Amino acid sequence: MAPTHVPLLVSVVLLCVCSGCVTAGGVSLRADGSPGPQECPEKALEVMRVLHLNVGDGSIVELDTNQTDTSPITLYDGPVESMLDKSLGPLPPVTRLYGRVWTGGPQVVIRYYEAHVPDEEPMPICAVARLGRGQLQKKPESKPGTAIVEFSRAGVFVVNSFR
Repeated sequence: MAPTHVPLLVSVVLLCVCSGCVTAGGVSLRADGSPGPQECPEKALEVMRVLHLNVGDGSIVELDTNQTDTSPITLYDGPVESMLDKSLGPLPPVTRLYGRVWTGGPQVVIRYYEAHVPDEEPMPICAVARLGRGQLQKKPESKPGTAIVEFSRAGVFVVNSFR
């Protein structure tokens, strides 16, 4: 999709869905400290349908905009601002993804609840950060509430629920 179509598409989405920040509040934690299952809000599912973002669509994301191109990086429990390196459907590179990090389990868990295209209103989404081969696994020297991971980039994938 041409970059000039993104503002129009975002406007259509905003007309179809009342945009609001979806929070991660109320997520149950498993015994190891990782987050339990969570449904994707209907507003986010509707926005993703309008944007033609399908389950499994993916891209590359800088996990923490404050630690771009750094290795290793330290992630903290709580909110995170990430940035797309490549387009994700109609969302262009430099789109900010807002979500939450959990460091309690053996793997870092990052769930995204909102996308913010530059100069547009934020919109709700559901996506997760992932890497294969245990690369979002915490390094042993990670302190409680933090996770040291090897790379600043990961894959980001659209989901319809969090497991």
